[in-house]
Amino acid sequence: MAYATGKHAYGVCDICGQRYKYRNLRKNWKGLMVCGADYEPKEPQLFPLNYTADAVSLRDARPDRREPLVVLVGSRNDTIFTSVGMQPAPVAKPLKATASVGNVTVDIS
Repeated sequence: MAYATGKHAYGVCDICGQRYKYRNLRKNWKGLMVCGADYEPKEPQLFPLNYTADAVSLRDARPDRREPLVVLVGSRNDTIFTSVGMQPAPVAKPLKATASVGNVTVDIS
């Protein structure tokens, strides 16, 4: 089927209703024939996002190992770290830790 070229044809804008030359009308992304003032491009939010694949998981993965918490108690010079493995050397005297919280007074009226 052949269509006219629109050299002398007129068309009506689907948004504002004004008459324009047919070749000055444009089809917008919604499929409406509109004039140049009413033409709006498709919003970027409407384009689908390009998702990439998730990261590949490890084969035969194991949970993290929990190391025991070691707290050394004593004065600064009580332990001497050795150069191999940074393990504390044995201490000649026993360690003693003391602490006090203080007094607590509760007054209910």
